[in-house]
Amino acid sequence: MPVELKIPDVGESITEVQIAEWLKADGDEVKHDENVAMIDSEKTTLELPSPESGRLKILHQAGDTVKVGDVIAQIETNGDGEKSAEKSGSNDSAKAADTKARETKPEDAKAKIESQAVPDLGVKTDKPEAKSEKKIPAEKVKAEKVEMPELKKPEIKEMVGRAAEEAPIVEENEEKTTAQVSAERSKTDSGIAEKIVPMTMLRRTAAKRLVEAKQQMAMLTTFNEADMSAVQSLRKEFQERFEKKHQTKLGIMSFFVRAVAGVLREFPQLNAEIRGNNIVYHSFFDIGVAIASERGLVVPVLRNVEKMSFAEIEKLIAGFAKRAHEGKLKPEELEDGTFTITNGGVFGSLFSTPIINPPQTGILGMHAIQERPVAVQGRAVVRPMMFLALTYDHRLVDGREAVLFLQRVKEAIESPARMLIEA
Repeated sequence: MPVELKIPDVGESITEVQIAEWLKADGDEVKHDENVAMIDSEKTTLELPSPESGRLKILHQAGDTVKVGDVIAQIETNGDGEKSAEKSGSNDSAKAADTKARETKPEDAKAKIESQAVPDLGVKTDKPEAKSEKKIPAEKVKAEKVEMPELKKPEIKEMVGRAAEEAPIVEENEEKTTAQVSAERSKTDSGIAEKIVPMTMLRRTAAKRLVEAKQQMAMLTTFNEADMSAVQSLRKEFQERFEKKHQTKLGIMSFFVRAVAGVLREFPQLNAEIRGNNIVYHSFFDIGVAIASERGLVVPVLRNVEKMSFAEIEKLIAGFAKRAHEGKLKPEELEDGTFTITNGGVFGSLFSTPIINPPQTGILGMHAIQERPVAVQGRAVVRPMMFLALTYDHRLVDGREAVLFLQRVKEAIESPARMLIEA
């Protein structure tokens, strides 16, 4: 029997996925544990390996949405006896048909052809070879004769062209798969080409959750700015030593992760969630870090950040980024964060209002570092400044707590030595 390739359980509460891409074509030979497909869930993209070695038979095309447990392909193993028997039976049938065709007598073939000839319509012709052997009374021919106007060649061409223009356009195949639709290009009246591409399940889910967040939360954003001079000085001074010791670079994200974890202790409302008519306060700090990938935005979670060193944070973030681009993040790595940090500054964003990731109550937005003149002790000096934005759920977090939270984060970033002393 062929071995079935099923959609595995990809995470809690996920019941369906989308086939993003087939890495192998129908009929290809595949090896055991070789990745043959990419599947999109509402949280991440996963590779699907072959359960056995053999020939791949695809049952669902790229772009199809299928349920967990559905069979999307079969692997016909090399030792499949039924396949050999079927092939043998098919060959025997073909041979029998060929033999029967060869044994057919010429007289029988002639009779068969004559029986399929076009019936006599009673139309006269001057060519003897076209006359019917059956005699038809003259009066019947006269009665059935229809006078047809004589048409010239240019008139016939004009009639055919007019019929072609007036004929309705019929789609060759109305039941096209999503993958086929995505490859089509249609033209608007203005002649500008459009490409129709279906949304991935990951992006559909993200879009749905963002709209729900806007509709269900009382979101408000407060702003501040931080002088990045101290962080830049520390990175410049210790970068080489840090990288040599830990095999990873010292970035700025670890400073913000540690700063946020420390300040959340002081403002637990921003590390909580609303559950029905109750408030759930978390005693742990699981901070999600937004990462942009080719398939969409993902937010892997750093667990128990309060117990991590700068090196551990940097290594985990680097690993998350690598696997996000490869589509290898696990669903459990994207679940149950208590707070989120997003850095639009890596793309040049100077100012933004981030949207909360439900059911969390806060998200911190980092932005591009830009040298600007600022007043220091009555003098204008140029400093590397970063705008910070905190979006919070006003149902649970008051403006006072939000403003003070962002102020404490600013102070921690401008005096990073404090984080080391308090750790």
